[in-house]
Amino acid sequence: MDSQHWRAVITAAQSGDRQALDELVAGWLPLVYNIVGRALNGHADVDDVVQETMLRAVDNLGSLRDPDSFRSWLVAIAMRQIRDRARRRTPERLEEAAAADFAELTVLRLQLEGQRREVAEAVRWLDAEDRQLLSLWWLEVAGELTRRELAAAVGITRQHAAVRVQRMKERLETSRGIVRALDGACPDLRELTGRWDGRPDSVWRKRLARHIRGCGYCGGTQETVVPAERLLVGIALVPLPVGFTLSLAFGGKTAVAAGSAGWSAKLLGALTKPAVAMTAGATIVAGGAYVVTQPPDAPPPRAAITPTATATSEPPPSTQPTPTPTPSVTATKKADLYGTVVDAVDRAPDPDARPAALPRRPESGITSTGGPKAVMQHRGDSVTLSGRGYVLVRWQISPKYRPGALVMPTWTGLKGKLFHVASGGSRRMDDPLPGAPGGYATGMGGPDIGYAVLPPGTQQMWQNEYFYVDGTVTLTQNERGCDYGLIVFPTDWAAVDQDVNEGPAQGAIRYGLVRDTGTDSAPVPQYVTRATPADPATVPQRSRV
Repeated sequence: MDSQHWRAVITAAQSGDRQALDELVAGWLPLVYNIVGRALNGHADVDDVVQETMLRAVDNLGSLRDPDSFRSWLVAIAMRQIRDRARRRTPERLEEAAAADFAELTVLRLQLEGQRREVAEAVRWLDAEDRQLLSLWWLEVAGELTRRELAAAVGITRQHAAVRVQRMKERLETSRGIVRALDGACPDLRELTGRWDGRPDSVWRKRLARHIRGCGYCGGTQETVVPAERLLVGIALVPLPVGFTLSLAFGGKTAVAAGSAGWSAKLLGALTKPAVAMTAGATIVAGGAYVVTQPPDAPPPRAAITPTATATSEPPPSTQPTPTPTPSVTATKKADLYGTVVDAVDRAPDPDARPAALPRRPESGITSTGGPKAVMQHRGDSVTLSGRGYVLVRWQISPKYRPGALVMPTWTGLKGKLFHVASGGSRRMDDPLPGAPGGYATGMGGPDIGYAVLPPGTQQMWQNEYFYVDGTVTLTQNERGCDYGLIVFPTDWAAVDQDVNEGPAQGAIRYGLVRDTGTDSAPVPQYVTRATPADPATVPQRSRV
């Protein structure tokens, strides 16, 4: 992070600048969430500890003398809240609530595979004290913290921190061996774990480690074990889960806190589930969007600022032919409709067929409630996109975990226009994958593991699907049958144009496909509606917008 920029932001926030405080909280919330999430391994108390940390930081921001020490100061507050939480809870109460396992969340949201996945899953086998230290060390090797900040957060010298980290790494490597062995087929290990309830703890860690040391089957490995620090270098922070909320109810303890109760209009987002108490405060949601909550007698907040487009001349239409529209089944005025509704499966272009020219539509930027990279892995995950510009939806289908009928994602609450402008990623998901591991014959699965099956008439998706938003719309993941995930990125015309024009090479099968005509006759995606149904999965395939 740019230290000069954050120094200015912190100084402005200390002076009562509401927008600076908005930016400060949104910018540093992911770091706090990752520290607390890994230290508590996703326990139900994570939300509470993160909230307490951010509230204390905002309330005491005026006491921070050196803006350059903000990060270490914030991390120290987080660690104090983690330790305070441990002191307040008895061992019995520590087991009473469960939440999403942070190790699993790390694997899913960062798409970790191989030994990186192994390291994340090994965290489950560490004791609470080791997990607290690992939550900081993980961020140190990822470049988010320095060793000085790690030592200050734990309250020890750098020399002592080096010793503590080394001991923790040794236990982490032992835990990695356990994860690897449990994935194997050792008959003696299966007999040993017959009495195990499946919950990692220190007693079973020692038992399994003792078995591995004396077992030729479990102790051997077919690949070189890469040190954990080399695997973690450069790994990004785990994004905030969709729907994650953090309420800061300011009580006016400091000038900064009192002055921030009326958050800036720029950050008032249209939220899909703003279920919060009516208090004079603010709620942070995944991706850094905010909604103001006020007492019943308070005046309504100002409307959100809508992005405005820059002056751009309308490009000429593409020479690509427009698919024939399907006749409307409802008595809707022609003037109310736009776009071409494509309700038939389209054929894949020849691998050597270059795409048509991609028209350049006006761009003023897209804001996303999922931040710069929204990862949606579970039914009900959603992201709201607002503004004018391009969006990438990247598909990840996992029939090896659960094959079968695939319930498509849907676009709801459309205000404005939405076009399906291009498909890319160098392959369709049903293209053959020669030499693919794990029983995959195509991106849709294979005979060994089963296939993902689309609803009749649904277009076959490509690895990358590109859309153009001019307004606001919500995309919801409706996984019910086959296992799949979506990654949603705001992008731009140049990136779309580059992707669809990348020629077949190693790992690529075909050029992309341009669908955009540059006019209102361009295709709209299937499964889109202006309504906001209680169950987004009920949106019909034949879109009428």
